[in-house]
Amino acid sequence: MTEKQSFFQKVFGSGKKGEKEPTPQEAIQRLREIEEMLMKKSDFLEKKVDSELATAKKNGTKNKRVALQALKRKKRYEKQLQQIDGTLSTIEFQRECLENASTNTEVLKAMGSAAKALKKAHNNMDVDKVHDLMDDVAEQQEIANEISDAISNPVGFNTDMDEDDLMAELEELEQEELDEKLIDVGPISDNLPSVPTTEPVASRRVPVAAAEDDDELKELEAWAS
Repeated sequence: MTEKQSFFQKVFGSGKKGEKEPTPQEAIQRLREIEEMLMKKSDFLEKKVDSELATAKKNGTKNKRVALQALKRKKRYEKQLQQIDGTLSTIEFQRECLENASTNTEVLKAMGSAAKALKKAHNNMDVDKVHDLMDDVAEQQEIANEISDAISNPVGFNTDMDEDDLMAELEELEQEELDEKLIDVGPISDNLPSVPTTEPVASRRVPVAAAEDDDELKELEAWAS
């Protein structure tokens, strides 16, 4: 059994028969714990790399054997760091997949529950009964409208009067008003001015003037002869 296989068995279990499998939430939580542990180990190895590098530099010219041993340990630490980085990438990818799967599972559960509830609600409904109910509602609404119209009409007021009768009555009223105006004018007065019996002064003068003209004409004719 390899180290990597042993690691994932620790995370997800050995898969032995009868062993309880972790839920997605439990697996996600376990992966987060492993990520945190590996991050701490990575920080520790980085410090060890820096320490071994400092030792190699310090003994490079004084003690080459110590410097070479320090560089060898540094290389091992760096290799472990690379392995941890790869493992962290794998764990991160696996955790994201589990989180997405868990979310999808919850969504599907909710949708399944909603579908069951909707089906149950529809099973309690009869389509024919629904149509009958709506017909009853429409009928009752129509009755209510008729009742409202009946209540709103004034009692004893006939709205279907003949228009010709109304016009005839109006003409009678107009004629009565015209007769009343003629009565208010009163009889024609008899005190009119009398016709003059004497001839106007101007007409009396005309014959006098004509006579004088005739006398002058006669005198002129006598003188001429």
